[in-house]
Formats: sequence, C-alpha cells, structure tokens
Amino acid sequence: MPKGVSKYDGAFKKQIVEEMREKGLSYREIARQYEMRGAHSVADWERIYLEEGPDGLFIERRGRGSKGWPPKKLKLEVEEDLLAEVQRLRAENAYLKKLNALVAERVRQEKKQK
Repeated sequence: MPKGVSKYDGAFKKQIVEEMREKGLSYREIARQYEMRGAHSVADWERIYLEEGPDGLFIERRGRGSKGWPPKKLKLEVEEDLLAEVQRLRAENAYLKKLNALVAERVRQEKKQK
C-alpha cells in the first residue's frame, strides 16, 4: 500500500462501529470478523464515534499535530463565564491584598504601643 493512503476509509470505520454496537460484539470479535490486525483501532474508532459523531471518522488523523495554529475558539457563553470568573478572582485578590496590608499595619501599631 502506498505511503499516506489509509487502509480503512470513513465509511468502513462507521460500518464497523455501528455493527459492533448493534450486535454487542467486543473489539476483538469485530476485528477478527473483518480480519483486522488489532482491536485497538476499533476502540479508537468507537471513541471518536461517541465523542464527535459519525462524521469524525472521516477526518484524517495521522502524523504529528501542528503547533503553529491558534487554539480552537471556545463557545461564547463559556468564554464569557471564564472572563467573569477571572474578573471576580482579580477583585478577590485585590481585596485580600488590602486586607493583609491593613492587618499588618494594625500588628505594627500594636507592637509600637507595647
């Protein structure tokens, strides 16, 4: 098989996972039935199928991942929640710093009076 060509296409992977789930077969049983080398591929396909849906099986995943691309965008509501939490934590830190300074000042004044 030429380098870079996948042995199993997305339709085949989808068929395998759906048949395994319908018939209640194990990874090894379905791999043996289709004369596949290892059951680990079927386990990976099922995980992708459950996490991303059937269309996730059609995405090419081989090779080293790129580190040059920016991170994926978060959903707007998640991003807003995170920003609100950051603001709340910054305000809390500022309050605690001021409180710590006031307590330290009070301790210094009490030491001077004694």
